[in-house]
Amino acid sequence: MNDRVLIAGAGPVGLSAAACLTRQGIPVTVFEAKDALPENLRASTFHPPTLDMLAPFGATQGLIDQGLIAPKFQFRDRANGCLAEFDFGVLKDDTEHPFRVQCEQYKLNFLLHGWLQAQGGADVRFGHAITGVRQSDDGVTALIETPNGEQAFAGRWLIGAEGANSVMRQSLEIPFEGFTWDERFLVVSTPYPFEAAMPDLTLVNYFADPEQWFFLLKVPGLWRAMFPTRPEESEAEIFDPGNIEARMQWAHPTVETYERTHTTLYRVHQRVAERYREGRVFIAGDAAHINNPLGGMGMNGGIHDAFNLAGKMAAVWHGEDDRLLDLYEKQRRPIALDYVNSQTIRNKQNLEANTPEAQQAFREFLAEVSNDPRKTHDYLLRTSMIASLRAAEKITE
Repeated sequence: MNDRVLIAGAGPVGLSAAACLTRQGIPVTVFEAKDALPENLRASTFHPPTLDMLAPFGATQGLIDQGLIAPKFQFRDRANGCLAEFDFGVLKDDTEHPFRVQCEQYKLNFLLHGWLQAQGGADVRFGHAITGVRQSDDGVTALIETPNGEQAFAGRWLIGAEGANSVMRQSLEIPFEGFTWDERFLVVSTPYPFEAAMPDLTLVNYFADPEQWFFLLKVPGLWRAMFPTRPEESEAEIFDPGNIEARMQWAHPTVETYERTHTTLYRVHQRVAERYREGRVFIAGDAAHINNPLGGMGMNGGIHDAFNLAGKMAAVWHGEDDRLLDLYEKQRRPIALDYVNSQTIRNKQNLEANTPEAQQAFREFLAEVSNDPRKTHDYLLRTSMIASLRAAEKITE
């Protein structure tokens, strides 16, 4: 009997969908290929509307307790310091949480999983990797590789939230349109107290520079510095301790060598799936769209996907017309294209502007937005992702 929703992936997106469905009385089974909850270190910024969505599950307070409240962010350059500072307090009438929270994304996995366990209804299975799916008019059958061999699980719908290499997206032959940036991004984590060296620093800081832009953001106990690497650099050159140290000294010269706790190198893509639905199978999060990390919109956009889709599934489950599910793609895909993709590309182009004209244009833009309260408000609605959610709500057919 197709009495549940199947979800592939126990990351922030899959578990958000599971929590939303469980809260509305709908049985779910979550399949996670790994043997334990994923502890991905990439994303660490939670935007105001995401915090609003997660609050009913206790996750927002959990993130605040384990993370750092970041009410402001800055654009800076190495020579002149702060170019512009923006305060999310401007959004106090638009959200219950007029700030960002800086906290490693994997901690959300544990918070949501804990909430699901406390409800007693969720079925989360580790070491279960989805390999394929069969569909009929009234349900889906997921093919799962388990510790005991391949098994089949039936459900009413299936949500593929298993990341950028989504088996669901690939098995359904959904094109993943877009491009990959030539440069890779290097992230270096360090306990060095940048806030003491630069007292006016906020917890999130974007440094514009024509030679090498970078950003600095704080998570509990550590600063993360992210740099673009040159396309011609080999992995061995990038990870060479001397070269990493040179990049850190570029960010801020110090007498002592930087202590490093973690380094990561990854390719950066701007891609959006051609469609988000194939019959009774839906994709969400990185399975549906990926982008560069400037602005912290990837994970947040995926969580917004999850709440949008789960809310519609719950409404249909409880009696509404199933054509409501068609709105998921119509609402969320344009957001990935017109808001997230466009905004993150623009962020990167502004930081790396390498002509005097482009640099001046960016600085004039920052000054114009900073000095006009209405423009500041509109800008923060976009960067916080509130504007994209409001735009999606206006799509009703």
